[in-house]
Amino acid sequence: MASRAIVSVTNDLYTDQRVHKVCTFLLAQGYDVLLVGRKRKSSVELPPREYKTHRMKLLFETGAKFYAFFNLRLFFFLLFRKADLLVSNDLDTLLANHIAKKFKRKSRLVYDSHEYFTEVPELTSRPSVQRIWLRIEEWIFPKLKDVYTVNGSIAEIYSKKYNKNIRVVRNISPLWTGKEIQSKKALGIPENVPLIILQGAGINVERGGEEAVEAMKSVDAVLLIVGDGDVVPDLKKYVANHAKELSEKVLFFGRKPYDVMMNYTTHADIGLTLDKPNSLNYALSLPNKIFDYMHTNTAVVATEIKEVAKVIRTHDIGIVLEEFTDKNLAQTLNDLVKDQVKLDAFKANCATAAKTENWEKETEILAEIYPKVE
Repeated sequence: MASRAIVSVTNDLYTDQRVHKVCTFLLAQGYDVLLVGRKRKSSVELPPREYKTHRMKLLFETGAKFYAFFNLRLFFFLLFRKADLLVSNDLDTLLANHIAKKFKRKSRLVYDSHEYFTEVPELTSRPSVQRIWLRIEEWIFPKLKDVYTVNGSIAEIYSKKYNKNIRVVRNISPLWTGKEIQSKKALGIPENVPLIILQGAGINVERGGEEAVEAMKSVDAVLLIVGDGDVVPDLKKYVANHAKELSEKVLFFGRKPYDVMMNYTTHADIGLTLDKPNSLNYALSLPNKIFDYMHTNTAVVATEIKEVAKVIRTHDIGIVLEEFTDKNLAQTLNDLVKDQVKLDAFKANCATAAKTENWEKETEILAEIYPKVE
């Protein structure tokens, strides 16, 4: 009988590419994979996948009651199912996995930390809640044997804090082949105009969406916002209230399956990643969108985030803003769309960088963490 891996995450599974990539890798390593998440009222049906999925319906969708109820449900779900491998994604699934592991002594628990969880803005703005998550982390983390995270900066912090060897598996996109690219017309994208894209499932407050929209008032291009997040409704209202200046320059396309989203990215000239270092979590982040842009030969304009800036400067694939304001962003974008030679050079460098910066290379590290099973 094949070894069973149960992978758990708190989201609804629809747009989490890191988890999907890890599940697909585990499948190739010989595991029978079951991915567990939640089903929200707004969740749509999942596209077919090679591995099994299960989404739990919960009484609560946000706040402390959600996390408590989710971990309780997840614990009982794990307890009564065979599992040779438990993969916990982020701190908000770790409690249930850790307690279930106590009852499943032959199972192996691996922790995949997607971010510096205790420093996300949603927690730093609520110190009492942050302390609860810190206590959970400080209780469980020292007991973990297998941990990996998304970049060297976060790994270094965890390594020093808990005196552990933390591996790094960056959230890099697979090589993008783009075999079936829809036309701009089919996607609803304007033609014969420079295109800028802001994409992803986490278009949230403090991630530059507000400045990007404001900048478009004076940029001779069109901004495509492909994805969703807590700031998107406010951005839509702002565009509607400034329709004369923005209605034809900022277009919203909502969440899309990865392959569809990458169609939009392929047509874009410039991709934005504009996190602000206002929280330690964002200051240490390495969003996978930067690699999506790289793999579609889309030049990058980014804020001065350590890990992001390192990738851009190493491969010379775009511009890192020395100062981040809507006016400075607008000036940078206008200068770049007018300089076709520089834009073409960035795009060519993207193509070169993609040959080494891809998920296929990262799986060499995953193979050490998850060896093949019979």
